[in-house]
Amino acid sequence: MTKAPAHRMKTTVGIIGGGPAGLLLSHLLDRAGVDSVILERQTRAYVLSRIRAGVLEQGTCDLLRAAGLGDRLDQEGLRHSGVNLAFQGKVARIDLEALTGGKVVTVYGQTKVTEDLYNARDSAGARMVHEAKDVQPHDIETEAPYLTFEHEGLAHRLDCDFIASCDGHHGIGRQMIPSSSRNEFELRYPFGWIGVLAKTPPPNEELIYASHQRGFVLCSMRSETISRYYLQAALQDTPEDWPDDRFWDELKQRLPSEVSATVIEGPSIEKSITPLRSFVSEPLSNGRMFLAGDAGHIVPPTGAKGLNLAVSDVKYLSDALIAYYRHGDETGLKSYDRLALSRVWKAARFSWHLTTLMHHFPDEGAFREKVQKAELDYLVGSKAAMTAFAENYVGLPL
Repeated sequence: MTKAPAHRMKTTVGIIGGGPAGLLLSHLLDRAGVDSVILERQTRAYVLSRIRAGVLEQGTCDLLRAAGLGDRLDQEGLRHSGVNLAFQGKVARIDLEALTGGKVVTVYGQTKVTEDLYNARDSAGARMVHEAKDVQPHDIETEAPYLTFEHEGLAHRLDCDFIASCDGHHGIGRQMIPSSSRNEFELRYPFGWIGVLAKTPPPNEELIYASHQRGFVLCSMRSETISRYYLQAALQDTPEDWPDDRFWDELKQRLPSEVSATVIEGPSIEKSITPLRSFVSEPLSNGRMFLAGDAGHIVPPTGAKGLNLAVSDVKYLSDALIAYYRHGDETGLKSYDRLALSRVWKAARFSWHLTTLMHHFPDEGAFREKVQKAELDYLVGSKAAMTAFAENYVGLPL
C-alpha cells in the first residue's frame, strides 16, 4: 500500500525552481492576485551563489521596473548605449541607442536580479520551499495536476491548477513531455570559455567582443571596479590549466594594442569553464504544465540572451495565466508555445550568429576565415547591418 503524504498543500500555480524565472513568475502572478508556491531543490544561499552574466535587454529592464523591481537596478545598473567589436587590430563601436531609437542594454548581475526578487517575495510573504527533494509532477494532462516532493524527511503533496517548470536544463519538467511528441534541437560548439572575475577596472566603459586567430575574447564587467573576462578555450581545459599569468598574457595577445594597453591585471577572485551550446526543445508545454527559461532552451552566452529569454517566457506565461483567472480567457495559454518559441528561435539565431562570427574555428580552414573577415567588415561598414545587429542586441519586442 502506498504511504499517504504527510502534508498536503494547495495553490493556484505550482512553480518548480527558485531561480530568476520562478521567482519572477511568482512575483508577477502575486501582483495580479494569483497564488503560487515555489519548490526549489537547492538552498537559498546556493541559488544566490551562482555566478551568471547580467546584460539586460531594454525590454527586461522595462518589465522589472513596471513590476516594482527597478530601484536598485536604476541605482547600480550600468547603462550601455553602445557595444564594441574588435578584429584585425581595430575596434568598431556600434551605437545601440542611435540605431534603435533610444534603446540600450544595462549591465546588472543576475545575482542582483535574484536578490531583488527574493526581497520582493519575502516582503509579500510568498510561500517558498527550499531543499525540496525529488519533485515530481503528476496528472499534468488533467484539470487537477499536482506535485509531490520530500522536505525535511517528510513526503508532501502540492495540489494546483497549473505547473510551471522553471527548473533548468536538468530539471524534471521537460522530461514530462513524452518523447514521442518532444523535439529537441541541439548544436554543441567545439570550444568553451574560460572566465575570470577580477577586482580591477574594466578596460572600456562598454563591452568589447574581440575576434582573433588565437580565439575569441569578451571584455565585460560587473561594476566600474570589477572586470569579467572570457577567453575561447579548448573543451578539455580546466580552470587549473589557466593560472592567472597565462590568462592575462593570452588576453592581451588577442586584443588590439589600444585595448590591451588599458587592461589592468589583478588576482582572479573567480575562475570557471563554460561549454557552449545551442538547445531548443519543442513544445514548451504539455497539458497544464509549461516550461520557462533554461528548462526549455539554452543559448551560448555570446549574445547575453539566456536570462532575457527566461524573462520573456515568464512574461508570456504570466500574462496568459492572469488573463485566464481574470477573464476565463484561454487564448494566451493556447498560444504560449507559439509566442515563446518564436522569440526563442530569433534569440537562438542571433546568439549562434554572433558566436560563429567572432570565434575561431581552426578546423574549418582559410576560406571560412576570409568570409568571417568579410562579414565583419560589412557589418561595421553598413548602417543597415549595424541596425539589424543593434535591434537584436538590445532585444526584440516582448
